[in-house]
Amino acid sequence: MSAVSFGLYDVLIQPVSTEKSALMEGQSEYAFFVSRASNKADIKKAVEVMFNVKVERVRTLILKGKCKKSGRRIGFRQDRKKAYVRLVSGQVIEFDKA
Repeated sequence: MSAVSFGLYDVLIQPVSTEKSALMEGQSEYAFFVSRASNKADIKKAVEVMFNVKVERVRTLILKGKCKKSGRRIGFRQDRKKAYVRLVSGQVIEFDKA
């Protein structure tokens, strides 16, 4: 694991639910928002343990926070890290549909 001490359940924050991620699910690729301190090995292990699947590849990117203005004040949203996880062919992750 990385130098920062955290558990596997702290790595994955939430799945990304967009039109692009819905199309990617047909190709066994899923998108998650993850902890900024996590690395690809942490993300792979967390997905394999939490969803009981086999991960083939992990790609990550950092989304820079937007500049937001309110009157005279200027602020920034937090930077976020996103991970694209490809599973071995034939495996799927079933999210609870509420």
